[in-house]
Amino acid sequence: MPMTCPRPTPRYDAVTLAHGGGGTLTATLIREIFLPAFGAHSASPHDATLFALGGQRAAFTTDSYVVRPLFFPGGDIGSLAVNGTVNDLLMAGARPVALTAGFILEEGLPLETLRRVVASMRAAADAAGVAIIAGDTKVVERPRGDGLYVNTSGVGEIAVAAPPAPERILPGDAIILTGDVGRHGIAVMAQRHGLAFEPPVQSDCASLHAPFLELFATGPAPHCARDLTRGGLGGALCELAAAAKLAFQIDETAIPVENPVRAACELLGFDPLFVANEGCAAVFVAPGDADATLAVLRRHPATAQARVIGEVRKGGGVSARTALGTVRRLIPPSGEQLPRIC
Repeated sequence: MPMTCPRPTPRYDAVTLAHGGGGTLTATLIREIFLPAFGAHSASPHDATLFALGGQRAAFTTDSYVVRPLFFPGGDIGSLAVNGTVNDLLMAGARPVALTAGFILEEGLPLETLRRVVASMRAAADAAGVAIIAGDTKVVERPRGDGLYVNTSGVGEIAVAAPPAPERILPGDAIILTGDVGRHGIAVMAQRHGLAFEPPVQSDCASLHAPFLELFATGPAPHCARDLTRGGLGGALCELAAAAKLAFQIDETAIPVENPVRAACELLGFDPLFVANEGCAAVFVAPGDADATLAVLRRHPATAQARVIGEVRKGGGVSARTALGTVRRLIPPSGEQLPRIC
C-alpha cells in the first residue's frame, strides 16, 4: 500500500479569498490592505525587495506556488518554485544565495509524489547554484490543498552598482525580450484540461541565472528587468510603463510565439502576449548597449532567442504595431486569463 500524508486536525481560516493571483485583485490588496499595514516595502515595484544586512546590500523575495496539475510538460511545481524565486532575485540585480521552502500538504498525498517534487527542487537549486537551507511542512484536510502547495523565499547579494528598477528606465532605451512567449500558460492549461497539441507544448520553466550573472559581471548592466510570469509580456510591460511614467512601443512581429502556442491561443481566444511564461524576461538597456546585451544573452540556451522588440519613449502606456501595420494599445485583462498557472 502506498504511503500517504496523515490526516490533520481540522483548521479553518476566518477569511477566505475566492481567487488568488496577480492582476487588479493583487493591486487592490496591496493598496488597501498590505501597504497600510506593512509600509512601503510591501509595495515594492520589483518581485524582490532590496535591503541592507550588516552593510551588505541584499535582496529578498517570497512567492507561493499553487499550480495545478503538479506535473506538466517541461516542469513541475518544484522546479517552478525554485526557478521562479531565483529569477525574481535576478531581476533585482542580485546573485541568488539561499532559499527556504514551505510545503502545504493535503491529506492523502502520496509520499512518492512529494519525493518527486523535492528531488526536482534539489536539481533546480543545484543547477542555479543556490542552497535550500530551511523549510516547514503543514498538512491540511482534503480537499483544501490541491495535493500540494509550495512557498519559497530567497535571499541574494546585490551584484551591480545600480540595481535594475522601473525608475531607471529612460526614453530611448531598447526593450529586449529573452525568449518566446506563452509556452508555460498553454502547457499547464493543456495538461489540466486534457488538450492535445501537435507538437506538444512544453513549458519554458527555467532559471535565468547564467545569462544574468554574466551581464552583472561583465556588463552592460540593464536599467530594468522583469520576468514575465502572471500577466505575461503584456502585463509586465503595462505595469512597468505605469511605474516609469513612460511609453513603450513594441513590434508584435518581432515577438516569437511557437506555432502550437499561437494556434492554441487563437482557438481559445487568448492573447499570447498576456499568457504566462516561467523562463523569459524583458530587459531594458541603453540603446548603445543593446548589441552587447544580445551577445551575452544569446550565448546561453535559456536566452538564445533574445531580440530587440521595441523602445521606450516619452508619454505613457504600451502600444504594439501589428503584422497588418496597425497599432493597438495593450491593456491588461480585467481578470486572469489562465488562473492557477504558477
